Amino acid sequence: MKTIKITTGLLLFLVIISSAFAYGNQGRGYGQNQGGQLYQLYDDTQVNHQQEISMYAVEELSQEEINGLILMREEEKLARDVYLELYDIWGQQIFLNIANSENTHTNAVKLLLDKYNLTDPVTDDTRGVFTNQDLTELYTSLVETGSTSLLDALMVGATVEDLDIYDLQRLNEISDNQDITAVYDNLEKGSRNHLRSFTKVIETNGGTYEPQYISESEYLEIISGDMETGTGYGAQGGLSTQSGQGNQYQGTSQDTEPQGILGKFWQGVMNWLR
Repeated sequence: MKTIKITTGLLLFLVIISSAFAYGNQGRGYGQNQGGQLYQLYDDTQVNHQQEISMYAVEELSQEEINGLILMREEEKLARDVYLELYDIWGQQIFLNIANSENTHTNAVKLLLDKYNLTDPVTDDTRGVFTNQDLTELYTSLVETGSTSLLDALMVGATVEDLDIYDLQRLNEISDNQDITAVYDNLEKGSRNHLRSFTKVIETNGGTYEPQYISESEYLEIISGDMETGTGYGAQGGLSTQSGQGNQYQGTSQDTEPQGILGKFWQGVMNWLR
């Protein structure tokens, strides 16, 4: 797969601009002064992706689908690794909780790679180690930015979820294998929930996140909605009948252009890769 480098300076500049320096409670103190639950997080670590994937027959894969699986295996690992590092720095539970969810996500993509006998790009599961060197550089950039302040760390979290949603939507459009689209749908739902969580804590700390990949209208639709649960496959392998708000999100198919400087840059990269 062709790659293009994302510089540390560019990412640092964009995340700082997104924060607009608008926060009142800096540093590590907010955890001790939460005054109650600051965010909700639907626990999708119990989703049985193995059962879900096994429901569908093996189908022929296009090269685009293969490339997408390889990318998402490491992109979900990237999210996990960044959040674990930020948890070590700031000690805030939101990073650890979402890191656990991202571990479930990257393992779900691994199940698809195994099903189709594809080579796993994760040859070393050490934090910050990637086959895709651009992701190695992106990891370093995100951690460096998130080390600046707690608010910047939360902004990094929102940016990662923003990117995940955008990429999962893009890859879903070029995938027609039912097992792949089912996993991507679940991962995107998780990313929307994560984005809601990060946004709530950002706003609690006086900041405002501006989407860099998905459109402003889609972002507002996501964060204004409730946490999604919906129907899915639970830890016991049975179909859940939990209604929740999970399947009410419809997205905005007309908003296909990425937003923000970083988002438009990423679109150029993706167009070049095709």
